[in-house]
Amino acid sequence: MSKRQQKSDYDLLVERCQSVIRVGSKSFSLSAHLFGKEKRDGAFLLYSWCRYCDDEIDKASASETPEQLEQRLASLRELTESSYSSTPMNHPVFAAFQHVVRKYEVPRHYPFELLEGMAMDIRREDYPNLNKLVLYSYRVAGCVGLMMSHVMGVSSDKALQHASDMGIAMQLTNISRDVFEDASMNRVYLPEDWLREEGIPKAAIREACNTPKLVRVVARLLDVADGYYASGDAGLKYLSLRSACTVASARYVYAEIGNRVRSRGIHAWSSRTWVSFPRKLWVMALGVFKVFVTRPFGRRWAPQRIGMVWEHAVMLFSFFVFRSLL
Repeated sequence: MSKRQQKSDYDLLVERCQSVIRVGSKSFSLSAHLFGKEKRDGAFLLYSWCRYCDDEIDKASASETPEQLEQRLASLRELTESSYSSTPMNHPVFAAFQHVVRKYEVPRHYPFELLEGMAMDIRREDYPNLNKLVLYSYRVAGCVGLMMSHVMGVSSDKALQHASDMGIAMQLTNISRDVFEDASMNRVYLPEDWLREEGIPKAAIREACNTPKLVRVVARLLDVADGYYASGDAGLKYLSLRSACTVASARYVYAEIGNRVRSRGIHAWSSRTWVSFPRKLWVMALGVFKVFVTRPFGRRWAPQRIGMVWEHAVMLFSFFVFRSLL
């Protein structure tokens, strides 16, 4: 096969992954345009694997037994493991993933942690407290941030915790937005001890009489998300200017979803909370602006080889500790 043909195959693979992102996450697709081509392609290839795995489990959840879903997950684990071998992958999504993990030296720990997060959904695990919810959020979203750290490049291993925290913040925002939608699928992610404090039975989370109480629980969760966003912001200095702008723009879109959930109050779940396109552009611009005004002028950035694998510790920091990081 000629180099020209190889390049053509690669471009087709990237285009396929890009189309997946446009459908699956318009906000991420929009923010990714701030990357240079190489980083943007890497992000698209990585995201397509994340989206494919998520869809494989989610779309089958309503019609398949837990045993069948476990078999699906086992297949995903096997294909993911094969992506780390020298054998070329025939499946386009896993061929894309194989390219990413080879080129950017993505540790196998992260994708398998993400798949373990999906296993938590299959097992319908309970979330008795915030620690358990943060563990779940780390697995399904924090690990995406950690893998993206390898794609983007960082100037210090210190970036890894902040990358994980940014992903956790975004996942907590998603959970706050999707409370009713998740409950309709018998998934309740809100900490059970918080629900008990408000007198909300898990089975009655969608009942109108509980909505005012639910607003307080979700506001509390969004406060926690704000703390994780603050930690994520503190890690932007370890990224190149373009990568920092990309992450910040996506971060402000997600945070705006949380702001909308807050402002809608008891109506937050009567319809899906979303951010209009003009508003997205505005908050993305705000994110880019904040990167420029907080970045030391004239500081040179150079990527360093990542020398560690970040492993989540079941430990929560207060919002005030996060604030001290800024």
